[in-house]
Amino acid sequence: MKLKIALFGLVLSIVSCNQATKETASEEPVATNKEETTKTFKYWNWMSVGHKKSDSAYTAHFNKLKSKGIDAVLLNTGADPGLLKRLTPLATAAGLEVHAWMFTTNRPGDSIAQQHPDWYMVSRSGKSCFKKEERPYVGYYQWLSPSHPEARKHILSLVEGLAKVEGVASVHLDYIRYPDVYLPIGLLPKYDLKQEEELPDYDFDYSDASVNKFMALHHKDPRKMENPAIDIEWKNFRLNEIRSLVNEAYDIVHKHDKKLSAAVFPYPEMADHMVRQRWDKWNIDMVLPMIYYNFYNEELDWIGYATKQGVEDLQGKPVELHTGLYTPKLTPEDLKQAIQYAKDNGASGVAFFDDYHMTDEQFEIIKASKE
Repeated sequence: MKLKIALFGLVLSIVSCNQATKETASEEPVATNKEETTKTFKYWNWMSVGHKKSDSAYTAHFNKLKSKGIDAVLLNTGADPGLLKRLTPLATAAGLEVHAWMFTTNRPGDSIAQQHPDWYMVSRSGKSCFKKEERPYVGYYQWLSPSHPEARKHILSLVEGLAKVEGVASVHLDYIRYPDVYLPIGLLPKYDLKQEEELPDYDFDYSDASVNKFMALHHKDPRKMENPAIDIEWKNFRLNEIRSLVNEAYDIVHKHDKKLSAAVFPYPEMADHMVRQRWDKWNIDMVLPMIYYNFYNEELDWIGYATKQGVEDLQGKPVELHTGLYTPKLTPEDLKQAIQYAKDNGASGVAFFDDYHMTDEQFEIIKASKE
């Protein structure tokens, strides 16, 4: 949310948090009712919430969002189902669709996980995300290993807790990946880094749980490989660990008649390369790729390119793609063009990060683009 490495701290992130496949032509007779053939282009907003603000304050904010053209809110409650249960009726009453946004493998401040040091990912250089002084990039990078059975069970219990809340449309997975083996190029100067290869301090997960599980499958130890970056089974193992975690979450939320959505990196090939996240192979209903072009030193039209790439990679799958936009770096005119790039390249909607920093001029652009 986002870039999620930077999306929450690197800016707030999320760096977790980045959907609709372009609808293929129907072989059925063309309907005469326009509402049957035209799908609404959805406007989403990522929004962190807490216990301190009053119901009336949240109601006023939700009403403002609705009046400015927002259709859906992604509420980050810290995976607290009680807070979600309190706010969902308020947002719904304002006419907003509610999605339960949660940090997934990155679990900063998770009091349950912090009682179990062995649940955390470990870098190739032997540094654990459990230890504050050894975390990569930023202090809130506290990554749980999807290979540890108890860590996985804990994550999925949080998913189920949110999925049980009445009125929620989806559980929204953010940071559903490994730490950034490659940072977005635009963020490297912040850390005085050059990443021209997979560096040991940023290559995860060499925890006992992960290595032992891999060795049982492939009978080789990634800790002893001269260059683990070129071992395809080791890379694919980690892609599949995230994939299987998502697929388990999908089954859980569907059991409760909810959908599964996720914030992902811009398009599958890039996500694979940067954070071990091949999201076009997941069981999922909606993806919100964080196409934050400025993080990559790209130009505005890259939003269209990345949107199209994701849509094409999802071709033939029942998955919606909604383009994620980072609004602090978008002028009103750029925002207008960014929305158009998403529409022109097959997105089913756009998601904004985040409303607390958006200007009245930006909100007017959003409202006008719907009209």
